[in-house]
Amino acid sequence: MGAGRRPAGRSPPAMRYDERPTDDAPVTTKNLPETPTRDRNIPATAWIEAPASLLTLGDDLPGAPVAEYKRRIGPWLLWRAGPARGGDARYLALRADDLDDTRAFRLFPDGNGDDGAGITRFRAWKQALLGQ
Repeated sequence: MGAGRRPAGRSPPAMRYDERPTDDAPVTTKNLPETPTRDRNIPATAWIEAPASLLTLGDDLPGAPVAEYKRRIGPWLLWRAGPARGGDARYLALRADDLDDTRAFRLFPDGNGDDGAGITRFRAWKQALLGQ
């Protein structure tokens, strides 16, 4: 097989989140992917039903990053403003069937976080979203 060619049926390798192109095409809740997007970033500004709390999620973070869609976790839509690690970030989970029902998690540069209710680890916060 020649250089740069992959065997049939294999996906291209996932791109780092900060290297993915931004997809500004308007999207509805129904069309947000179930699984993580590995080929593009969907900004909150492209989501037609985006509430103000999401559109302003990163306003107080360094560089005022626009939140980007990450994935569904059960009934929740997960978005992040800021870097995945090593910087200030904020996650927001919104129930797909009730966009007024939200949960936030602040992630600090040292890897610790705060959900305002005693959860300090991101994995534990995601598990709490699922009721585990």
